[in-house]
Amino acid sequence: MESWRKVWREGFAPQLSAAALQTLRQALEGNDHRLLQGATTSPPPLQCVQDWPVEAACALGFCGWQAEGLETVSEVESFFAQACYEADKRLGEPAMCRWFLNWFDDTPRADMRRELLAEVNLELDRRLIAPEAPTTAPNRKQAAA
Repeated sequence: MESWRKVWREGFAPQLSAAALQTLRQALEGNDHRLLQGATTSPPPLQCVQDWPVEAACALGFCGWQAEGLETVSEVESFFAQACYEADKRLGEPAMCRWFLNWFDDTPRADMRRELLAEVNLELDRRLIAPEAPTTAPNRKQAAA
């Protein structure tokens, strides 16, 4: 199995909610222009724009932004960092998450969309067969009471 797939399947996908996966699926299917390659967020995660609203995000950031109610660059960057930390922990090797991140950023967009969409569908199908909650929820915004 390719390294990026292993990282996605064992490191990232299990910690994403079904809503996040479904949101990512829609973005991949529709070639949503807000799904960003080559950076975590737009605007970039710089101190001077940490409270600005996100305009676009990578696959992981997109999940936090569009499915988990995160709004600012800082919130999405924290979600991304926690997801990467958790993926590395699950896989038992520091910086293992880079295999997926580099693949996502460097793969031609049409190929990335097709291949990641297949992986997202595989994970959603797996959950239909053996439903379970994600074991870790990276920094989700607290729901208003």
